Amino acid sequence: MEKPITAVWEITMGCNMQCKHCGSSCTSALQGELSTDEALTLCAEIGELGLEWITLSGGEPTTRNDWHKIAKALNENGVVPNMITNGWAFSEEEACKAEEAGINTIAISIDGLQQSHDYIRKEGSFERSMKAFEYLKHTSVHTAAITTIHNKNIHELHQIKEILIDKGVERWQLQIGLPMGNMAHHKELVTPPQIINEIIDFAYEETQKGDIIIDLADCIGYFNAKELIVREKNSGNLGYGWDGCGAGRYNLGILHNGDIIGCVSIRDKELIEGNIRSESLRSIWEREDAFSWNRQLTKDKLKGHCKKCRYGAICKGGCTNSRLVHKGSIYEENKYCSYGMVMDQAEAVLRNVENPSELLEKAMKFLLNEKHQLAETALSLYLEYEPNDIEAQKNYGYIQFMLENYEESKRCNEVILKVNPKDVYALKGLGLALAKMGEVEAGIEHLKKAIEYTDHSFLDPYYDLAVILVENNYEEEAKTLIKETTLKYKEFKTYQQMFNEKLGVS
Repeated sequence: MEKPITAVWEITMGCNMQCKHCGSSCTSALQGELSTDEALTLCAEIGELGLEWITLSGGEPTTRNDWHKIAKALNENGVVPNMITNGWAFSEEEACKAEEAGINTIAISIDGLQQSHDYIRKEGSFERSMKAFEYLKHTSVHTAAITTIHNKNIHELHQIKEILIDKGVERWQLQIGLPMGNMAHHKELVTPPQIINEIIDFAYEETQKGDIIIDLADCIGYFNAKELIVREKNSGNLGYGWDGCGAGRYNLGILHNGDIIGCVSIRDKELIEGNIRSESLRSIWEREDAFSWNRQLTKDKLKGHCKKCRYGAICKGGCTNSRLVHKGSIYEENKYCSYGMVMDQAEAVLRNVENPSELLEKAMKFLLNEKHQLAETALSLYLEYEPNDIEAQKNYGYIQFMLENYEESKRCNEVILKVNPKDVYALKGLGLALAKMGEVEAGIEHLKKAIEYTDHSFLDPYYDLAVILVENNYEEEAKTLIKETTLKYKEFKTYQQMFNEKLGVS
């Protein structure tokens, strides 16, 4: 069962601004908003579910006069409350209420220097946000800023940073505006995909200085070396990186009326999992088919470069809402992926290579250096010229397997076996692909066929069969196979050592 860690709760859709980039198009409070009593009851359920922290947002949460009561109730139920505000009505009194309620961090939206910020939000809003930071300075509440990057403020980041440092702001989250809600009517503000690398470069350079913590939102990434360093440094966890959308896996969203969804940024009503007025939060979270769109999302369901990406099984296409808003489906590729853009650029360069032999040479060099993604691109282009090159097909099948594209690896090996049903390498490759796809018995059968046709010059099928057996709880059978093969072929001694190391046997 997935363990919930955090949530975002839109306690109201009421707002005192109508920002041009607002994804929710907030105006006044909507019908069905939870009453104070309902909200306080939900606070107890949130605590009982075991969430560690929760962010109160909106709309503008301070337009709801009981926001501090909700925050206090969360605190009393063992959940750390945070809040996002536009700062417009945030007075010294509000700052004291936040401190008394036990709010840990208040993040204020800052969407540019004064002119840009006020253009996006409301005349005079920049100054009010600055005053809100000043009020919070005199409390124990931590301060943060959130900047939605658009085409009017992308070149103001350095200046914004200096202002935030001057105001004593501790953390700064950067995110990109998406063409949804109000911003769907202001698409001139939406940044192109290439801006992602500029944002990552900025975050990396400024993180090295250590004067403010810069957090990259889920819509910015992925698997860019600099991004990884920023996330590692700010999380305090070595090796921390993007591991896929957390919606319904370790975080959830609560809407103003008690609807539960994986992420509040997602406005697709079909992805609402239930409502706390009709069932408990725990029962919604623990229902067997809950959040299945994300909990059961696998790489093979994705499209475009995400489907074949080496990180696809981990990343699952990055931010779900980015894919949904930009491409209309949660299964489409993420065009705002830093790694994907690099691969697209590499493919564009390789497509200009008109000599098939040169493509093959490049592919083999990439493969030798274990650059499987580039090898896949080069070899796929080569096979457009030479589809009947069996050796190239074998290498292509292997590359696809290493990229965890098991369906494509299966297809490649089946093509080879149509030409030669006894091809040991293809039988082995097909067996491994089938086993990884869950067709374990069929995979084992093909690996045994590979063993039937092989000789001492190619002993990989024995080792690969043993590994598949271990992975599927046939450990004793695997050990017997390794022992018998070692007695039969002295050349197998190295494989035996590899197998023992895999099992942790000295």
